[in-house]
Amino acid sequence: MRVLVVEDDVTLAAGLVEGLEREGFQVDHLGAAEPAEGALGLTAYDLAIVDIGLPGIDGLELIRRVRRRGVLTPVLILTARDGLDDRVVGLDVGGDDYLVKPFLLPELLARVRALIRRSRAAASLVLTVGALSLDVQRHSASLGGGELELTGREWDVLEQLALAVPRVVAKQKLADSLSQWDKEITPNAVEIYVSRLRAKLAGSGVGIRTVRGIGYRIEVEAADGPAR
Repeated sequence: MRVLVVEDDVTLAAGLVEGLEREGFQVDHLGAAEPAEGALGLTAYDLAIVDIGLPGIDGLELIRRVRRRGVLTPVLILTARDGLDDRVVGLDVGGDDYLVKPFLLPELLARVRALIRRSRAAASLVLTVGALSLDVQRHSASLGGGELELTGREWDVLEQLALAVPRVVAKQKLADSLSQWDKEITPNAVEIYVSRLRAKLAGSGVGIRTVRGIGYRIEVEAADGPAR
């Protein structure tokens, strides 16, 4: 699971990143709202932890902007402001939970897990495209009723394509969402994962179509030929 931490306090951010990584999360950290807005638009995060008191654009405005763009990533707000009005505003602009500084790491981790569970429960647990089924909660896939074995990267690509049906997913967006910030995944690497997935889906009636110059779309293949 992937979490974005948006916090300008370097010491606090380092502690959050370390604690989350110990719990098995993949964590990206940014210290300002502007790059965080771009990251949330490109990357499929399971959760964002956002400090209100950011330099430049504050955390509340960041949340407003990404919600206006249709980003549904759960957001845990961090702030030193503990007034009722502050909590109400934070939740009203699109935050999902609110934690006041100083806080204890075990409580933050519990809230993170709860928000992710709630988000996943609200989402469709099984995605179906023709003979292909993806169980999002269990992280398992089946094809024609039989188990479909996937690597972690293959699962990530296939899940994003299935979630987007019938829309096209940009190749760069797939690359960005697969990348760790210290290990960039190139669009050429995405082509390799798509090629492997096509081989595993061959003959099932489900294909991945290339939309030239844009990206990929998963679809039930037409009777007259496979998706390309």
